Amino acid sequence: MNRIERCKEVYAELFGGEPAAMESGNDPELMIILRRFIFGEVFDTGMLDKKVRELLTVVCLTAMQTLPQLKAHTQAALNVGNSPLKIREAVYQCAPFIGFPRTLNAVGAVNEVFQDNGISLPLSAQGMAEESERYEKGLAVQFPLYGNEIKEKYAGLPDGIGEALPRFLTEVCFGDFYTRGVLRVQERELLMLAVLASLGADTQIKAHVAGNLKAGNSKETLYAAMVQCLPYIGFPAAFNAINIIKAAE
Repeated sequence: MNRIERCKEVYAELFGGEPAAMESGNDPELMIILRRFIFGEVFDTGMLDKKVRELLTVVCLTAMQTLPQLKAHTQAALNVGNSPLKIREAVYQCAPFIGFPRTLNAVGAVNEVFQDNGISLPLSAQGMAEESERYEKGLAVQFPLYGNEIKEKYAGLPDGIGEALPRFLTEVCFGDFYTRGVLRVQERELLMLAVLASLGADTQIKAHVAGNLKAGNSKETLYAAMVQCLPYIGFPAAFNAINIIKAAE
């Protein structure tokens, strides 16, 4: 099957209908290039299933705040079999990495798609850490992947900041988010690598490549994830992340 036929097949599965119907607007040439590359080639590169590919796309679009495209790919994520809960968790997990305002924007866009599909809101609660357990449960996730690096790095900061920053990271990023239901830590790490690649956060990409490997994701999976992100974040950002993955031990 050539890439034109493959594009039609994948596009229909993700969005329904024919891609040609979307290529009659003001910029048909750009849309042809875009769709044939993404759906005719990228979707067949690397060993990732369509559910994972669409979740990776959702978090990239969340990080970049491209909300019209996020709505389209939220629908696609549903169409290929992701549950509303899984999509929501992928977006929620972005909050410690991109901040709460951008996450709220994304949640609003995603919820519009859910409502259009007759999905009742709010979805069921998935928090697993009680208030008194946030640090303990967060550290249980964080330490095997990242050790005490952040605590040691910022220990000398004044006015209690050296204590607060690493505690915030443990309690919020890992206690409030990584411990939630539906997504495994291995899945969360892969999705957050896509977010960091979208942001061009080199230092954190390096750390989370190591975290991904410890969580059980192979380098082959990480490479495939970056290829899936490439059409959305661009060649420079994708190559940058791939180079960091290559250098990891």
